[in-house]
Amino acid sequence: MKISLKKLNKTHPKLYKLIKQKKVNLKELKFIDRLIKLSRVTKVTKGGKNLSFRAVVAVGNEMGAVGVGVAKASDVVSAFRKAKVNGYKAITKIPVTKSYTIPHNTVGCFGACKVIMRPSVEGSGVIAGGAVRIVLEVAGIKNIIAKQLGSNNLINNARATIVALKNLTTEKRVLKNRHLIF
Repeated sequence: MKISLKKLNKTHPKLYKLIKQKKVNLKELKFIDRLIKLSRVTKVTKGGKNLSFRAVVAVGNEMGAVGVGVAKASDVVSAFRKAKVNGYKAITKIPVTKSYTIPHNTVGCFGACKVIMRPSVEGSGVIAGGAVRIVLEVAGIKNIIAKQLGSNNLINNARATIVALKNLTTEKRVLKNRHLIF
């Protein structure tokens, strides 16, 4: 998939700006995006009800980079595009093992949501539900067991998953933090 900068400037100006500022690499733009939730929201004002749409999108490259974006707009397409750009801004790298799982058990909390993740053997697949499953799939994790506890709010579950994935570390990072390796 080849992306030209001129076309990107017209279709996604904010993403174009991030590339120009060298915050996003153009070569690594083989990202996929999956819609977690699209909801219709209204704001009651003195003049009546203002209708808008809220989109929650997970963005990832299936190789250990993932982000979640949330945005509102007056139409569905704009909300999805804005959420996708917000997802690009929030991308984090996570360690993935050779068997496409996580290195160790982890827990992530956001709001009233709690997500527990455990590595699984190769061939077991993604055993998770709702927003957690979508975030893990776009991150490139193929073998994992995850359980969501507490609230069923999809936005908070997606963000709790990101918190849990940010808590992951590797043996090399631990040794470096303990000053045992330079």
